[in-house]
Parts: sequence; structure tokens; C-alpha cells
Amino acid sequence: MAIIKLKPSFKDYLWGGTKLKTEYGKEYDGDILAESWELSCHPAGPSYVDSGEYKGDTLSEYILMEGKKVTGTHARKYDEFPILIKFIDAKKDLSIQVHPDDDYALKNEGQYGKTEMWYIMECDEGSFVYYGFSREVSKEEFQERIKNKTLPEVLNKVEVQKGDVLFIEPGTIHAIGKGNVIAEIQQNSNVTYRVYDYGRKGPDGKERDLHIEKALQVTKTVPILRKKSFEPHIVSCPYFTVDKLVLDGQRVKKVFGEIDKTSFVSILVMEGEGTIRDKDDTLSFKKGDSLFVTANTGEYELEGAFEALVTTV
Repeated sequence: MAIIKLKPSFKDYLWGGTKLKTEYGKEYDGDILAESWELSCHPAGPSYVDSGEYKGDTLSEYILMEGKKVTGTHARKYDEFPILIKFIDAKKDLSIQVHPDDDYALKNEGQYGKTEMWYIMECDEGSFVYYGFSREVSKEEFQERIKNKTLPEVLNKVEVQKGDVLFIEPGTIHAIGKGNVIAEIQQNSNVTYRVYDYGRKGPDGKERDLHIEKALQVTKTVPILRKKSFEPHIVSCPYFTVDKLVLDGQRVKKVFGEIDKTSFVSILVMEGEGTIRDKDDTLSFKKGDSLFVTANTGEYELEGAFEALVTTV
């Protein structure tokens, strides 16, 4: 079994919307759907096998039964499955937050840090993200602005449009603004230090916890130079490589590839529909689907009219 369709876990965070249900085909009964964890072995939100003989098992269970050969040799240097991929629908502004690096997170949280990237799939006019500081600030000013709720005044506000990519290294303060639908590829970690949340209250009527002391230790308080290019990829870092694949169904309606033993391939479908086949399997897919193709699959073929993010380790 080389090609697997995945079913996500869902998150109903208070800032979420309904687009993942109405536009991306997510089968979810709740009113708010903020995130779908499309490729995940994280215990806080595993993805599930949704095709073939292992249907209903978690991706982690599948890998345990089939062996680490399915993830590839590059993944073996990590103690756990290395990446996590999500769809995010931000109807409201997300909290302003920061992630630690591996050294700090392993020492203080018992899991890896978090390097991530955002791909803007769609956005309302005027939508933005916060990405680092607009100028250098001292730790003292940073702490004081958190306290007096003026932190956004010194953040770098970046207006975004469909197709934009932002690479977010550990220590970069950031937030997704309302009106964005985003594909997020990240390290397999759920460590987030929230520093500002607009005074919002959760379902329990209490303001959500902040993690100010830890954030002060890990945040880079100088402006972050946004990297414009990772050619020939849209992002490439030690944890993951991401490419964009576009087939228009006319001039380009079929592509061929080969998957060797070094890494599995994740295919996250953002638009359209198509089919994927190897020597044994053929599987159809549509907008919103997530596919996992095992390492050492060999030659495969994609056909249709669609846009997808293709991720490897």
C-alpha cells in the first residue's frame, strides 16, 4: 500500500470560521472549525487513514504496523514523525505568539520546537499577518507593551494576497489576521507561547492563558528579514521542503515523478481535482484532500486540473 488518503483531526478554536466545511469539504458537525490537522502523528490531533486496508487507523498506527521504511531514511534522524500539516481558517484574529527552538523546547517542554511556513490559500481584501517587530525593542519594552496591551503598535504588519508564502523561524513573534485561509507546514510540535490575545475569553468565561515569561526568553526582538526565495522550492529548511504543483488540465494535465527511499511525499490539495496512480494503486482526490505517499513508492503519475503543496522531509 503506497498511496493513502488521510482524514484529519479538527480544532474548534474560538477564532475559527466555516470555510473548511463549506469550501474544502471537511465533514464536521460543530459550528466553528478553526483547523484541520491533515498530516499528523501528534497525540493532540492525529490524522487517520481513510483508504485501503488500514482505513480507520491513525497514521501513527499505520507507520507502526508497516515500519519506518514508509517514512523514509531522512525521517529516521528524528525520534518522532517530523512534520505536521494543517489547514487554518481565521475568521477572527489569532493570538500573537512565538515558538521556541529545539534546544529550548526539548529542555523545557519535552518536545521539539517549531519552525513553520504559511501559504496563503485565500484572503479577504486588506487581510494581514504580523511577522516580527517593525523596529528593535528591548525586553523591557516588550514586556511593558504586553502588560499595557499596546504590543501590536510595534509589530510588522504585512498585507497578504493569495499565493504569498511566509517562513517563520523559532523566536519570530507572529499572528494570523482575520480573513485568511492558510496551509501551514510545521515541525511536529504543539508548543506555542501566547503573549497577547485581545482580552478574549474562552468557553469557560476566562481569558486564555498567556506564557509571557517563556516568550520573553525565546523571542527575537529585532526586525526579521523576510526571505523572499528558496529557489527552486517555495520553502526549504532542515525539517521540510515544500513545492507547489499546478496542473491546468489543458496545457499541463499530467506529470510523472519518482519517490525514492529518502522520504515520503505529502500532497495537500488546495484547488481542483485529479487522480494519482502508481504501479499498484489509483486514487482520486479533490480540493481539501490530503494524501500520504510512502517512501520508495517508485514511479507515479498525477493527472487532472488542480493546485497542491507537495512536502517531503
